[in-house]
Order: sequence, then structure tokens, then C-alpha cells
Amino acid sequence: MIQLFRIVIAFLISLLLLGVSLTFGREPMIQITDGVYSYLDVHDPLPTNSFGANSGIIIGDEGVAVIDSLGSAKEAQNFLAEIKTITDKPIQYLILTHHHLNHSFGASVFKNEGAEIVAHADCLDEMVKHSHTTLENATSYGLTAEELAGTEIVYPTRTFNGQSLKLDFKGVDIRLVTATPSHSRGSLFVHLPEKKVVFTGDLLFTDYHPYMGEGQIVRWRAELDKVSSLGAEKIIPGHGPLSSNRDLMEMKSYLAQFDTLATEIVSHGKNIDRAYRELYTTLPTRSRSESLIMANLRIKYFHPTDQKAQNTDNAKTLPAQ
Repeated sequence: MIQLFRIVIAFLISLLLLGVSLTFGREPMIQITDGVYSYLDVHDPLPTNSFGANSGIIIGDEGVAVIDSLGSAKEAQNFLAEIKTITDKPIQYLILTHHHLNHSFGASVFKNEGAEIVAHADCLDEMVKHSHTTLENATSYGLTAEELAGTEIVYPTRTFNGQSLKLDFKGVDIRLVTATPSHSRGSLFVHLPEKKVVFTGDLLFTDYHPYMGEGQIVRWRAELDKVSSLGAEKIIPGHGPLSSNRDLMEMKSYLAQFDTLATEIVSHGKNIDRAYRELYTTLPTRSRSESLIMANLRIKYFHPTDQKAQNTDNAKTLPAQ
């Protein structure tokens, strides 16, 4: 628990350090295709905008499915208010792509609207283990008491363990596809085959350096291939702009390059500052969250105390989690 707490702190503080303003920094949701909308591409990832997390909605014949709740009750209430400017249909589902606070801590707002909260069973397990502790310490990440007002932990009310789950949602075929372990334990992505749309959650960071602290690199890269094989025309990443298969392959290459170089640096006994400099000058350029390079090195490669299983990717050993 202590190690995961450190992970979340490093993730959020690293993103916070990139902010230039503490104002609410979201553009309105945009229409992806008929009946599908998303927040996309926050340029200044801050506590007040869920550290740049994307989210979305799918409008069916009788209701709305929400993908990720953002990072606080206040953020979720803003999100809900915007949904209601688009449709007056009830919120039927809230789908959580994974357990990290900036994607899940607004869930109570949608539960209060009557939504069934759906996630992978491992996501529920991670939330039960860690979410209350994370919320108790959330002011350490730059979230003020005002920003956190009304935020409470609620858990998924429906989970699954198989390869996929097709939701009973009239008008749109929604398939939740297991992607665990990858970016995190309990990750999933949302596939709309008829719309040729995928919401990846944090499998994909586009033009952001990704958070890799809990990552299973080999499995993560395989999940990116899985998404690519679907032939989606529009891909909504967890962070960043509307994306394509090219972005998936660039992410796959980035993960391999980072993991190989970081592992080599550690094996040669170099210190973390030297490791950062080498990675910073070698990795492909991404315009946001460069401080996550240091956070990833510190958590996954230099101090992996409770993450031995997650740090065996170069040996192609994949533990059951």
C-alpha cells in the first residue's frame, strides 16, 4: 500500500509541476462521431482538470454510457452538467477504464444519477486496497479542500473477469475488453465496433510522456497491438488528442525503448540523475509531462520495492496478477 501511495503521489505531483495556471482548463466536449463525445487534449495538466485525463460519453436509444468519471466530485459535476447540455437521457452506465484517481474519483456523482458502475474485477480490487488512502492524502497532490468537496469513494457495482463484456445498451454495441495487467492492474478499453471508435484509457498517452510506474511493459505492448488490430478510425487516448494507429505504434515503441534503456542503465550502476539525462536526450520528443521520466525511473527501476514482479518485463516473465 505504501508503495502504491508513492506511485500515485509521484504521478500527480509530476503532472502538477507542468501546470502554468490553476484555472479550470478544459475545452468543451467534442463530437467524435454520431452519438459519441469526448473531452480531449488538456494542454496544461492540473489538479483542477484531473491532471489532463480524457473521458467520454456514448448516447444510446434510451440512455448514456459515461467513460471515466474524472478526478473529483467537482470535476464530475462539471462533466455531468455538460452531458445534460447534449442529451436529457438518463445515465445508464459509468465505465471505469482503471483505478487511478483522475479517472475514477468522480464516480459518486454518476452513482447518484442511477448509473451502474462497471469495471474489471481487478480494478475493483485495486480500489478497495488503495482508493481511501489516496483520497485521505489527496491534498498532497495539489488538490485543495474546495476542489475535493463532496468527493467520496464508491466502488464498481458490476465487474467481469473474462476477455470482454458486452453491455446491454440499446442502440450502440459497447464492448469492454480486458487489458490487464498493462498500464495498471485492472485496465480495460472500450470498443464501439459499429462506430469504429476505441476509448483506450491509459493504454495510450499521445504527446504526453506516459506514467509507467505500475506498468507491465510486455503485456502493455501486446494490448496496444490488440487495439491496433481492431481497425478503429478514431482512438481516444487516456491523455492527449484524438489519435490513430500510428500513435498506438509510437507508444509501443516508446515503452520498449524506455524499458530497455532504463534496465541497461540500472545494470551498469549509473545514478538516477544520469539515467534521467540519458533518457531525456534519447526518448522521442513529447511535449507534456516530461517530469514523468524521472518519476518512472524512481518508482519502477530504482526503487521497485513492492514491484519486483512488475520489473521482470525484460526477462519476458509475466506474473499472474
